[in-house]
Amino acid sequence: MAETSRPASTRSATRDLRRQSVEAPVARVERALGVCLDPETMVRKRRSVGARSDRGTWVRIEARPLAKTAAQSQSGNGLEAADLLRDIAKPAWYRGVSWLDLSEDAVWRADEIELVTAAPVQRGALRGVGLPDGWWAALSASLDALAGQRTTRIATPDTEAMTQALVTREIERAFPGVVDTTITEEWVPAHADLNWSNLTGPEFWILDWEDHGMAPRGLDAANLWASSLTVPELAERVRRERRADLESRPGKLMALFSVAKILNDSSLPEELRELTTREADKLAADLRR
Repeated sequence: MAETSRPASTRSATRDLRRQSVEAPVARVERALGVCLDPETMVRKRRSVGARSDRGTWVRIEARPLAKTAAQSQSGNGLEAADLLRDIAKPAWYRGVSWLDLSEDAVWRADEIELVTAAPVQRGALRGVGLPDGWWAALSASLDALAGQRTTRIATPDTEAMTQALVTREIERAFPGVVDTTITEEWVPAHADLNWSNLTGPEFWILDWEDHGMAPRGLDAANLWASSLTVPELAERVRRERRADLESRPGKLMALFSVAKILNDSSLPEELRELTTREADKLAADLRR
């Protein structure tokens, strides 16, 4: 169901739901979905808030800038659309509500989904410990199943629509004139936000499907590999498990795209910048062969 708020005369600055009051949208979602959310279980992120409901489900509330929603030409129904994907370890979708808030230049959406009690994997805790082989097998089975399906959605990593122009922009900004960024291979469905906070263990689930859609092959493997670089044995395991993706040309470009986005962050610590640059140099040399 969709609703529209009355416009107001002022508009908010950059939204960060970790720091802003969410009392009003939470109350609105509770009324619309007929649930009560447990504040003790609330997880607040920059653009989303989630909590357990009295129905034994999980409710995720997101605010997405209106301009980005319009530019992407698709509604923010990623979790709902992901319910059509099969043979993937992901929570089931039950129902949703959305509304346009012109006073905030935002589209709000709440989704009620299956409750997953397994905790997100803590990357730092994996140093020298690792995950069982069955976990890695489940990861590969889900990613392989995802890549074999089709969707009309376009992936939106970091809420930006995945395009050739986006890939070129990020890589050229970090490594101007270094490689040909053209992607000619067929695109496949991707989660588009695959990082350790969206993976659970020891029971394997992939969470937060709001950005999924078509993308160059290897985007998910590249994201996970790039987010593992500070734990070399973990990054190597990702590379080994997803070798077919990461050794393809689009996979190498997605890896370079992922590290370029890291390096384009001006607040990146120098130690991590040096580590990421070394990996990027290897990728660029490989792509030039």
